[in-house]
Amino acid sequence: MNNHHKSSFILLIFIISLINCDEKNWKQKDIRDYNDADLERLFDQWEENEEPLPDDELPEHLRKQSPQIDMTKMDFSNPENVLKLSKKGKTLMSFVSVDDNPTRDETESITSLWQSSLQNNHIIADRFIVDDNRAIFMFKDGAQAWDAKEFLIQQKRCKDVTIENKVYPGKYSKQKKKEEL
Repeated sequence: MNNHHKSSFILLIFIISLINCDEKNWKQKDIRDYNDADLERLFDQWEENEEPLPDDELPEHLRKQSPQIDMTKMDFSNPENVLKLSKKGKTLMSFVSVDDNPTRDETESITSLWQSSLQNNHIIADRFIVDDNRAIFMFKDGAQAWDAKEFLIQQKRCKDVTIENKVYPGKYSKQKKKEEL
């Protein structure tokens, strides 16, 4: 081997040892001392070992396929059940209005109580106040919206529940009492 090859070989070994040394050093560093390159390496390692989420755990817009609907189990004489089954596994919003001109704080308190009651019955919904007397209940599984509606319209202060542009008046609402007269 001539001197040029020897020096290139020594330089190559030196660079490899520096890389290995650097890799060991960044792994032994205190995380508070990590620089951007160390964090990038850590992130790359994390991504290499990450398994993809199962389809049912992905957000709705990233799923490869939507839940299959068994048409044999559908009762086409009941349009509400058809809607309920068609919304299974899909996000759905419903509007809930509170009766008796409540303040925003009252609406917050009342709808929070309703949300807790629904969760106690395994009906999961996020709740957002949109007006002094109105809230949105957002269901990750849209089929639960109709079960929630059955509970909500039975509540004394529920004016109405709107799902898919259909309004269901509350059992005790002043609006329903006027219609009955």
